[in-house]
Amino acid sequence: MKTRQLRAHSVVAVWVGLALVAAGAQQTLPVARWLAVHLFLLGAATTAVMVWSEHFAVALLHARRPDERRSDARLAAVNLAVLGVLIGVWLDRPVLTGAGCVLLVAALAAHLVVLVRMGRGALGGRLARVVGFYRAAAAALIVGAVLGGLIATGHAGPRYYAGLRLAHIHVTLLGWIGLPVLGTLFMLWPTVLGVRMTERTTRVARWVLALTGGGLLTAVVALVAGRRWPAVAGVMAYAVGTVLMTTLLARTIRRRRPVSAAAAWMLGAAAGWLCAGVAADAGVLAVRPLTEAGEDFTLLVPVVIVGFVAQVLIGALTYLLPIVLTGGPRERAALRAVLELGWPARFVALNGGVALLALPLPDPVGTAGLLLAAGAGAAFLALLVRVLVRRGGGAGESPSSRRPVLLGTAGGTVLIVLAVLVANSGGGTDHPADASRAGGNGAAVTRTVDVTLAGMRIRPGRIDVTAGTELRLKVTNKDAQRHDLKVEGGPATPLLSPGQSRTLDLGPVTETRTAWCTLPGHRAAGMTMDIVVRNSTDDMAGMHDGPTAVTDDSNPDLSAGFSPGWKPRDAALAPALAGTVHRIELHAVRRTIEVAPGVRQQMWTFGGTAPGPVLHGRVGDVFEVTLVNDDPAMGHGIDFHAGSLSPDRAMRTIAPGQRLVYRFRAERAGAWLYHCSTAPMLQHMGNGMYGAVVIDPPGLPKVDHEYVLVSSELYLGTPGSAAQVAKMRQGAPDAWVFNGVAAQYAKAPLRAKAGQRARFWVVAAGPGDGIAFHIVGTVFDTVYEEGAYLVEPGRPGGSQVLGLALAQGGFVETTFPAAGHYSFIDHDMRHAEAGAMGMVEVSK
Repeated sequence: MKTRQLRAHSVVAVWVGLALVAAGAQQTLPVARWLAVHLFLLGAATTAVMVWSEHFAVALLHARRPDERRSDARLAAVNLAVLGVLIGVWLDRPVLTGAGCVLLVAALAAHLVVLVRMGRGALGGRLARVVGFYRAAAAALIVGAVLGGLIATGHAGPRYYAGLRLAHIHVTLLGWIGLPVLGTLFMLWPTVLGVRMTERTTRVARWVLALTGGGLLTAVVALVAGRRWPAVAGVMAYAVGTVLMTTLLARTIRRRRPVSAAAAWMLGAAAGWLCAGVAADAGVLAVRPLTEAGEDFTLLVPVVIVGFVAQVLIGALTYLLPIVLTGGPRERAALRAVLELGWPARFVALNGGVALLALPLPDPVGTAGLLLAAGAGAAFLALLVRVLVRRGGGAGESPSSRRPVLLGTAGGTVLIVLAVLVANSGGGTDHPADASRAGGNGAAVTRTVDVTLAGMRIRPGRIDVTAGTELRLKVTNKDAQRHDLKVEGGPATPLLSPGQSRTLDLGPVTETRTAWCTLPGHRAAGMTMDIVVRNSTDDMAGMHDGPTAVTDDSNPDLSAGFSPGWKPRDAALAPALAGTVHRIELHAVRRTIEVAPGVRQQMWTFGGTAPGPVLHGRVGDVFEVTLVNDDPAMGHGIDFHAGSLSPDRAMRTIAPGQRLVYRFRAERAGAWLYHCSTAPMLQHMGNGMYGAVVIDPPGLPKVDHEYVLVSSELYLGTPGSAAQVAKMRQGAPDAWVFNGVAAQYAKAPLRAKAGQRARFWVVAAGPGDGIAFHIVGTVFDTVYEEGAYLVEPGRPGGSQVLGLALAQGGFVETTFPAAGHYSFIDHDMRHAEAGAMGMVEVSK
């Protein structure tokens, strides 16, 4: 048993040491901050919790000790899984990260099974219920590992990232770490004090487990669902549980010298920091939206980790290691004396550092707090290493004789940490390479691009430059959480707080590069940007400085303005073509189009527009469409839903430069979709190759205004790129649009007069979503959907929405009762808020 504990705590010491090193590098390498937290929590704390939860479960349940080899295998699997997760995040290898998470879940599930089986047939004891804390903690880390895997591998998605991240932090910190510590304190605290356990302990332990476990479950589910107030209620329940426990601990104190003063003071202070941290967490969640609360809670994480977790770990090891590693009272006292060397100074430094970290004060106060806490931790680590190396010291070696060596080791460790922190404190400056690149070749063209970090996106998502251009990026973080920007093979910003800016000088750009946010999971979630280099002879049409000069692969800012000279697409339905045979020529061609305010995107089009031109005719008309493939890079085809014919030849794919005649008779009335018939159709339609055919029902009366609105999704990014295709397959568009442009009719409203009658033809082009078309402030008295009237004029019934599934079409009619501004939207509010909106401005 002693040998196993020695091995396990040697691993703990290694993890803690690596965490200190990573903490020292966090200013210049933002991912190191994540590594420091996870090296400590996933590495050191998890190893300690695994070992001690199993040890205490055996003692509390009076159960048989599990097979040591299997316990070692579970512990090794956990450490291997943690190593895989950390390396996977460090090297940005989502597959390795995911594999590590899967192994971690499997090892923890095995640990949970062991804890459950221990209770079967065991004699039990007064505090057998405390084992419930360990079981709940194991379940919490399984949930935390799943959530962390989703975030780190980019499967959370920008829309759910904030809630999943907060849920991951809560279930890991308050569940996996908090619950076993709370449970252990019921037994450990009176033991450290050398007093009897109060009679209320068993009953209070049951209440505390119900409050903390139930509250945490409520909070995590609510955070994942994006519900703030249930999350607040859950955290408050957890807080009440911690207060109950702390009150019980306070009542246990007697005026006598504790067995270990160092352990007692540290455990007591740790309980106080936990109560303070949970209360502050509830307050943050109560006053801030979830998208903003994440950054505020991140600021609390060091306080909880250092003030609570680290201090509990130090206090527990100070008391327990001498018991586990020694055989008699004399040797135990000698070993405890080593671990308690200078403990009052370390206690003051650690808690003083935590207090400075908790204060909302700028540097150097925060840096001073970090140095104090790191120094205290490093000093204990030096003592711990000494104890583990010498197995508690020999009989002939006294604590006083070892003091110079121990103090020297601790001092050296502190100086190393101090040097690393000071050396890296200049992270607020630009990359060192910037100075040598400034100026550059005087003959080169210099271009400065404003880059914003917000909403888990980098805007613009693509910058096109001519080879040799001196490129500078003015990077501004407009998000509620911190981000950075790293350019492949080039400079990087420091970690930017909300509102901070830095300028990166890339010098002459001669090859295509990628830039991304280095924080774990952010690149996988879509925080990337392409810097595409073109030769000076390449087609640079439409390229100039400013927001419309680049193709954006992020969520558009719909509050921004369109570029000078921009015009909305005319939504008015042109009269039906004359005659009964209509010959149209459509060219498949690529065009760069402003698809949202300030956002230009290359689209694959029919006729140079996305959607393509509207074809309007009557029942019985013949359409003879000649498709000309002017796309130099790929084949295209076409499929008209309004006609009935064999698709074998008419819908075949034609190569670049070829022509195809597609002839069909419109035998049925309705609003019909046409689109590219070439596989993969998801990409061709998602990049703009679709349009509408309107065939009037016989006897359709005239109205004052007749509009056509084709609803679709907008996927920004390089057409056909892996990133864009991934968004299409995940159903995560950057915007939803009417007639190909997000919010265009909000900026340039349709117009009508009070009392006039208007008809709105609507086609749902997709490729992934239908539409619930609604006009705010009026009721539809006519609804025609998929070839049939659902509501006819002159009848008492009415309708509020034209609901269309994918590829369906129809029209609605209404009369505007008075002057005003009548919004029309897709009543799926996610779509409306992301661009599927417009306005009818009605005058008197």
